[in-house]
Amino acid sequence: MIRELHNQLVSGAVTATTLAQKYLTAIEQKDGELGAYLTVSRESALEKAASVDESLKRGEKIDLLAGIPGAIKDNICIAGERATAGSKILDNYIAPYDATVIERLKKSGAVILGKTNMDEFAMGSSTETSAYQKTKNPIDTERVPGGSSGGSAAAVAAGLAVWSLGSDTGGSIRQPAAFCGIVGLKPTYGRVSRFGLMAMASSLDQIGPLAASVEDAAIVFSRIAGLDARDATTQSWNGKPFEEYLTGDVAGLRIGVPTEYFSKELDPRIRQATDTALEHFKALGASVHEISLAHSQYALPVYYILMPSEVSSNLARFDGIKYGLNINDQKDSTQETSGLLETYLDTRRYGFGREVKRRIMLGTHTLSAGYYDAYYRKAQKVRALIKKDFADAFQKVDVIFSPTTPEAAFRFGEKTADPLKMYLSDIYTVTANLAGVPAISFPIGVIEEAGKNLPIGGQLMGKWFDEETLLRAADALERQFASQKSN
Repeated sequence: MIRELHNQLVSGAVTATTLAQKYLTAIEQKDGELGAYLTVSRESALEKAASVDESLKRGEKIDLLAGIPGAIKDNICIAGERATAGSKILDNYIAPYDATVIERLKKSGAVILGKTNMDEFAMGSSTETSAYQKTKNPIDTERVPGGSSGGSAAAVAAGLAVWSLGSDTGGSIRQPAAFCGIVGLKPTYGRVSRFGLMAMASSLDQIGPLAASVEDAAIVFSRIAGLDARDATTQSWNGKPFEEYLTGDVAGLRIGVPTEYFSKELDPRIRQATDTALEHFKALGASVHEISLAHSQYALPVYYILMPSEVSSNLARFDGIKYGLNINDQKDSTQETSGLLETYLDTRRYGFGREVKRRIMLGTHTLSAGYYDAYYRKAQKVRALIKKDFADAFQKVDVIFSPTTPEAAFRFGEKTADPLKMYLSDIYTVTANLAGVPAISFPIGVIEEAGKNLPIGGQLMGKWFDEETLLRAADALERQFASQKSN
């Protein structure tokens, strides 16, 4: 879609202003029901679109992404824009600077329509923990869009943005992409700068694109990737746009299928869809190999030790003093202001939601004296073993394929009473974050439930800093599915 819209802009068939207005109108008409956006930046979007139109009038060459409307998850800073991370504790926070990814998007000429809803501080798998609203799945509005980047996924799926950015700590790009029937890419840890991303778990967080196609995701990814002096984890790359690797050719590609991801408990309909996808890969000339990721069975407990530990540390900065909510500001002149300790406690008690408090307490307990060695240190050792499993597997195969989720989108309220059920939504995705490898989710079929065709996502995981192969494989399968539909 991005390339097609770019060609229309260059040919004069449409203007960037008209295109932006079209999406802003769609947001006005549809988003009241869906709740994908927390903030709509109408004026700045139209201003940026007008500047792209001026460039075209002057005969200047524009970037592929110039004038193309997109949306940004509300935990990524845009200078002068509200940035809540879906939390009341940041209800009044205006970002004073641009995240690196925003700087790069602005430089490319991309039009940013607004900020999207999310689970509070990215803690959730359904967008139900947002302090503001529930985002509905455009496929079935009685179901969740996934999380924590649910607003970003719903915006793209509903045609309220061409592309969007999300963040992925344990599956928060890929799971909502699967639930909403679109593409979501979690890059290699260190491929995209985290500067300007509100930290949840710093060793796991990564920013990535959501889009309607693999090519669109690759185009956005090319504009945000690369070295950044403000994020020491980032690495340089050769600069060749990732969309140029999408040849459709996967002949000779070795695809690994981990036995641990295909247990008897897996929904047989999802198993059938993944088997069909693998048959398509074979038809394209790829080979399929059974592999083992032996320590993946420990991934979820390891993740729910390490992630809350980092949450406990990162969220300590929200104390009611530096920025965001101060509980004393909520009191009238007749009420006594709180002392320093009370300000800390009252601000956090009022400002944080239930799930955020739960994870802070879990992490604080894990890091406390007497438990650090028993939990945190041991979990780090198992994380090293999980990473080694991937390194060993990539000696034999080029990419690893699995379902993205163990189920299709579930109904609102179905898992909120039992946190463990909600955490299990990430069972196939957390390993990529723990190992730091890139992973992509893309549609591979549907499940029919109550008269609705609910999307199923397939997941490919690749070698560190080898997004080229990952995107090429996903794109080839996407083309195969598209050619089948057209026949």
